[in-house]
Amino acid sequence: GSSFPLNRQMTTDLLGFEGLNYNVVYAQMGRGKMERLTAFALAAMAGTISKLAFDACMFNSQNFDFIRLPAEFTTGSSIMPHKKNPDVFELTRAKCNKIQAIPQQISSIIQNLPSGYFRDLQIIKEVFLPSFDELIDCLNMTAAMMSKLQVKENILADDKYLYLFSVEEVNKRVLAGVPFREAYRQVGLEIEAGAFRTDKQVHHTHEGSIGNLCNEAIRQRMQEVYEDFGFDKVNQAIKELLKA
Repeated sequence: GSSFPLNRQMTTDLLGFEGLNYNVVYAQMGRGKMERLTAFALAAMAGTISKLAFDACMFNSQNFDFIRLPAEFTTGSSIMPHKKNPDVFELTRAKCNKIQAIPQQISSIIQNLPSGYFRDLQIIKEVFLPSFDELIDCLNMTAAMMSKLQVKENILADDKYLYLFSVEEVNKRVLAGVPFREAYRQVGLEIEAGAFRTDKQVHHTHEGSIGNLCNEAIRQRMQEVYEDFGFDKVNQAIKELLKA
């Protein structure tokens, strides 16, 4: 803390903060902890992007062949003329995995420190501050790639995916009045005998189903969560300070 007679409430308002920490020791003890909490939030987002990147790499491979990545986001193999490596997704995955390790790095730095301030805490900045730009880069690259990614249609026409519809067939028979255990037994016997056939079209309309994804409701909920953070208030406060 500072012994200068500052108007702390005024500085709090000017910077756009909701409130101030009255206890100096409490504020000081928050060093490292707050960075770690924020790093956990960054790691959670990075974990989601990393899984998406993994799925994209896997679904783009020959054995799956569900999607086709845009050529500008792939590179050729040094020895195999036919191969296109999903480098951008692979690098995105690696960067996001790196971000997920940051909370543990911060914990390792602060875990054996006594109360008070120590120079050790400055080392946190080396891994913590760059992670924001790295995550933003990953978000931007992922958005760019997903906007150009091509999903191959009629994949389910292949008979190797026939059994994906076994539960649909059981449910269809239950809705027609067949007891569940009996419908389950019937479909199981048909599969065992190699005689299972079903309509591969699904027509679900309930909320969250393939026919009613409720994307607009999800966007609205995301916007509500975003607004709760008060980013606009902080940004406006910074703009006012820059004008002064």
